[in-house]
Amino acid sequence: LELGSTRIKAVLMDGRFAPVAEGSHTWENKLMDGVWTYSLDEIWNGVRDCYAKLAFDVKRRYGVPLATAGAIGISGMMHGYMVFDEDGNLLTPFRTWRNTMTGQAAAELTRLFGFNIPQRWSIAHLYQAMLSGEEHVPRIAFMTTLAGYIHWKLTGRKAVGVGEASGMFPVSRETGTYDEGMMESFNRLMASKGYSLRLEKILPEALMAGENAGALTEEGAALLDPSGTLRPGIPLCPPEGDAGTGMVATNSVAPGTGNVSAGTS
Repeated sequence: LELGSTRIKAVLMDGRFAPVAEGSHTWENKLMDGVWTYSLDEIWNGVRDCYAKLAFDVKRRYGVPLATAGAIGISGMMHGYMVFDEDGNLLTPFRTWRNTMTGQAAAELTRLFGFNIPQRWSIAHLYQAMLSGEEHVPRIAFMTTLAGYIHWKLTGRKAVGVGEASGMFPVSRETGTYDEGMMESFNRLMASKGYSLRLEKILPEALMAGENAGALTEEGAALLDPSGTLRPGIPLCPPEGDAGTGMVATNSVAPGTGNVSAGTS
C-alpha cells in the first residue's frame, strides 16, 4: 500500500511477487493557511477507498473475498512532519515534503551537524517549529512520517524502516539507526531553548528490512476494511519511503545499478 502525492495505490502480489490485483485512489494535497497538507479524514478515506477497490478486484478476478494476506508493507511520500500528543491526537496539520518553510532551521542544523539537512526532513520541521515558537512543540510525544503513521495505526507499533528513518534524522552507517552524537547535539540545542523534549523518546524505532515490525491488529483491520472481511494477525514489514520502493520497482537495488526519479519532486 503506497501513499504517493497524487495517488494511493494498493497491489496484491503472489508468491513470485507478480501483481495479481490492484486498487487506487486519486487525491491532491491542499494549501491550508500556507501549509501543503492532507487531512486525517482525507488520508483514511483514501486508504479505505483504495483497499476496497483492491478487494473488489480480487473478488472480480478470482471469486473469493480478500480476507488475509501473507504480509503487508506500507510506503509513503518521505519526510514531512506529523506530531502527536500523549493521547495520540495530531497537534498540527500534516506538513508534507512539499513545504519550504524551514530554510532557517535547515541551514542551522546543517552547520550544527556538519551534515546536509534538507528543508523537507522531519527534523528541520521540528526545529523550525521551535524557532517560530509554535505552541504545540512542548506537547509532542511522538513524531513520524505518513508511512510511519499508517503503520502505527494498523499495528500499534511506532516504527519505520531505516530508509524512511534517514529522511527524518541522520542515520549512522555503523549502527543502522539514528546518529547518537547528532541526536545528543540536538537534545542540547532543545534544552538551551527551554524545551525538555528528547529525540530518542519522540522518534519512531528504526528497523532494518526484514525485521518484524508488528502485525495487523483488530483495530487496524477495521481501519483498512470496515466491512469486517479482513482478518487481523497479518505480519507487517517496516514502513518505507518512496525512494526505496522506487529502487525495488526499477530493479536498481543491486550494486552497479541506479535509478533516476522523475516524479513530483
